[in-house]
Amino acid sequence: MNNNTAGIRKDYVFNEKNELSESLISKDPFTLFTEWFDKALESDPSEANAMSLATSTRDGKPSVRTVLLKGYDKNGFLFFTNYNSRKGQELEENPFASLLFFWKSLERQIRISGKTEKVSRKDSEIYFHSRPYDSQIAALSSDQSSVIPDRKFLDEKFISLKEKYNGSEIPLPDFWGGYRLIPDNIEFWQGRQNRLHDRILFTRENNGWKSERLSP
Repeated sequence: MNNNTAGIRKDYVFNEKNELSESLISKDPFTLFTEWFDKALESDPSEANAMSLATSTRDGKPSVRTVLLKGYDKNGFLFFTNYNSRKGQELEENPFASLLFFWKSLERQIRISGKTEKVSRKDSEIYFHSRPYDSQIAALSSDQSSVIPDRKFLDEKFISLKEKYNGSEIPLPDFWGGYRLIPDNIEFWQGRQNRLHDRILFTRENNGWKSERLSP
């Protein structure tokens, strides 16, 4: 055991403005998500939309990585990727996944679990063409998660494709697009003193949501 890590800890400081109380929060988890996300944008606007995405194979072997939230509404949470990537292959085998937002400066995290589905090609195309031009070229250049011989191979492919399209519109690749995670449950976590953190779990129930407090 590495004892250099055992003593690392952070003492959370209670702030009444951040209190996670049943009497103060919305009964709609999407409303509360918006409140927290807007606050995160104020606190750390650079990548407040960064989230961990956990997937697993058909036989339950997990993997996790950081992706970016690219939209959300009451239907779910949206992200885009290469469908041939490891996460794309795992979502094809097992569409259930989890998201985690962690905003260190606010001492907050949100966990979201549910089933994913691909968004329409039209929606993927709209987002794809909203990206910077070089990012569109990069999406074509990378056979994501596949083994390549070296960095030079990737750079040369990028340059070749950029010369090929030469500023003209880049077609949406068949292997690239969006997913929507449709939540079954959403858990809000607020750091508190003495590790007695606040946890409120929203679970989908009939046509609405049930909220419960969890022990930390």
